[in-house]
Amino acid sequence: MAVTLEQAQRVGYTCLKALLRFAFMVANNLVAIPSYVLYLIVLQPLRVLDSKSFWYIEGVLFKWLLAMVASWGWWAGYTVVEWGDDVKAVSEDEAMVLVNHQATGDVCTLMMCLQDKGTVVRRMMWLMDHIFKYTNFGIVSLIHGDFFIRQGRAHRDQQLVLLKEHLEKYYRSRNRKWIVLFPEGGFLRKRRETSQAFAKKNNLPFLKHVTLPRLGATQVILKTLVAPQENGNPTGRDAVIKESKSKGLQWVIDTTIAYPKGEPIDIQTWILGYRQPTVTHVHYRIFPVKDVPAEPEALAHWLYQRFIEKEDLLTHFYETGAFPPLQGQTKAISREMTLSNLWLVGIQSLAFLSGGLRRP
Repeated sequence: MAVTLEQAQRVGYTCLKALLRFAFMVANNLVAIPSYVLYLIVLQPLRVLDSKSFWYIEGVLFKWLLAMVASWGWWAGYTVVEWGDDVKAVSEDEAMVLVNHQATGDVCTLMMCLQDKGTVVRRMMWLMDHIFKYTNFGIVSLIHGDFFIRQGRAHRDQQLVLLKEHLEKYYRSRNRKWIVLFPEGGFLRKRRETSQAFAKKNNLPFLKHVTLPRLGATQVILKTLVAPQENGNPTGRDAVIKESKSKGLQWVIDTTIAYPKGEPIDIQTWILGYRQPTVTHVHYRIFPVKDVPAEPEALAHWLYQRFIEKEDLLTHFYETGAFPPLQGQTKAISREMTLSNLWLVGIQSLAFLSGGLRRP
């Protein structure tokens, strides 16, 4: 089939744009990440004298770094429309965020849509696969105090012990508020077949758009971070709560990410921008943590129900292009998430200025 001049020009433009975007991303990382590290090295005396102020500054720098990642997608035309509960109402409370996982772009999407949620981004902790430790952003996440979890049955018990220790050591000492995890334990395309086989064996629903979640990390987070009076399950976490004078974990935010036609965005697309402008849809549902059962069997059932609901939400979205209304609503209400281009340019300019100041 002959290629027309117009098609050739379009391909050439797309390749040139991708090359320029990749060069910008590399330059962005080369100036921003070392600057983040060096600023925090210089501020180590403050960490000793006033730990709260140190982690406040670190959180601001961390939010700016995530905004830079968000800008790569924003300027490529990858935007977000939000549905369901308004999570800004609980942005100053402690919350656990449960997210379905389809591709690497899920993380980028969250980095974007949480930017306008008050102090959430600078005070959040991420649970992510250990492989991310070896990416360009790994050093940032290590310093920030995110937790890298190693997948696989052979590592499971040890990882849950390490997670509990990590939460007790870092979560409240660094004034974290939201903790984000992907309970499915992997991408949809990689886990779907195994999940469906498990569901068939255990007489559970057959899911196509999500997989059955794993219980371990969710259970550890609830046991460690929920105040005993919230769900009536007194455990050894009393000291952690009292020491920080925290109310404990207050909410579970069930977050469902949907891509048009079920075609997720990956990190390569986010960086290179070769896909046409795309609107990603994010649905939130907020549950009081006191309504979440503490016993393992009941918790497993509750968590399965959340992902069965996600399946229904995604089925409805793929059929209609919209999420269904919340209970009690007659019409679903959506909100277009926006970022300030001026603010993004300001952060990028500061990053490159910081990189210039490091030169002798």
